Amino acid sequence: MGYQTIEVRKLTPAIGAEIFGVDLARPLGNQVFQEIHDALMDNLVIFFRDQELTHDQHKAFGRRFGELHIHPTSIRTESEHPEILVIKADEHSKFVAGEEWHSDVSCDPEPPMGSILYMKQLPPEGGGNTLFANMYRAYDTLSAPIQRLCEGLIAVHDGAQVYGGRFGQKPKEGGFPRNEHPVVRTHPVTGRKALYVNRNFTTHIVGLRKSESDALLEMLYRHSETPEFQCRFAWQPNSVAFWDNRAAMHHAMWDYFPHKRLGYRVTVKGDKPFYRAQGRI
Repeated sequence: MGYQTIEVRKLTPAIGAEIFGVDLARPLGNQVFQEIHDALMDNLVIFFRDQELTHDQHKAFGRRFGELHIHPTSIRTESEHPEILVIKADEHSKFVAGEEWHSDVSCDPEPPMGSILYMKQLPPEGGGNTLFANMYRAYDTLSAPIQRLCEGLIAVHDGAQVYGGRFGQKPKEGGFPRNEHPVVRTHPVTGRKALYVNRNFTTHIVGLRKSESDALLEMLYRHSETPEFQCRFAWQPNSVAFWDNRAAMHHAMWDYFPHKRLGYRVTVKGDKPFYRAQGRI
């Protein structure tokens, strides 16, 4: 695809691209916005370097792509900016956000469309990279019989095992989100099929015995984590990553303990995952 207002440099053939020639602190013109959107659809995750953003500018950039999502726990957000999720690890951390492969908040009834992470502080000796995986490619490279099997299945995504278990957070009234989504979802923009299960939130497949569900999910997880489906982003201070949760998973490397890593995430609301057997949207 040709771009007129931005420069797009792919990280790998499978996923990821760096975007040059845009200042995210400034309001986006319609053509720039459309080209950034197109680059996201083409590459599933896009990266920007050397950005200086206030919380308000960060939120304004996110709102160009849709209404902003507020995290279901809302505990680790900045009080004046509930749409901003603080991503922090230091010498006191026992767990860090994102250290399992996942799609953000897939336990919600309408999981986020995308996430925009702005990194401010990084470990002095390196580390803290983020890996991203192409879930279109994960689906496309399954054998035809396994594709047909997965297309008819529904999986449960439960926030309790992450927020209540690992992080020990208190649920809001009504408990942590827990919802059922298709194992293969159709992307609402591209019409392509993507695997939609992840180690963080998916607990089991509806209608299968536990042994069957565990075995199939483990196979799908291992397949989705194939290195050839991935890119790896080496953060620098003031870098931004914007990923499409509908067709990509990510994994944050925690290889820098006891050093500090600090960033801020804005998340864009999505819609209910669905599966459509034939045709494009």
